[in-house]
Amino acid sequence: MLWVTRPRPHIDRTACAWLIRRFVDPEPTFAFASDADAAARLSGTPFDMRGVALGHQEGRCSFESILHEYLLDDPALREIAVMVHDADLDDERFGSPEAPGLDVVVRGLGLVIPDDHELLTVTDRVYDGLYAWFRGLGS
Repeated sequence: MLWVTRPRPHIDRTACAWLIRRFVDPEPTFAFASDADAAARLSGTPFDMRGVALGHQEGRCSFESILHEYLLDDPALREIAVMVHDADLDDERFGSPEAPGLDVVVRGLGLVIPDDHELLTVTDRVYDGLYAWFRGLGS
């Protein structure tokens, strides 16, 4: 399935791509477009774009919207969602002390990895590590 988001992904988009790849679609293809209209022309499922179902909705970041839409109820994913929400929306809703660090890591990787597809591949390992950590804690 083709999934489309905006270019130069940051925290929410990289986390969403990981979530899609690991829990929604085991063989996704990702493309980048400037807006939802451009995504529609590609016939893909848009995420983290203004006005789309898998975007910011009802106070949720896009990662949380995907969890909600696909009924993904996993305590470790909820912990990651808290971090992504606080890093992306900067509303301190959950008070995640890890959120600023995760944001810096993802932004830093974006500075040294110019290719968006490669960035998604590299950040997958960051989220794999977080997921393993939170699963190990029994959250």
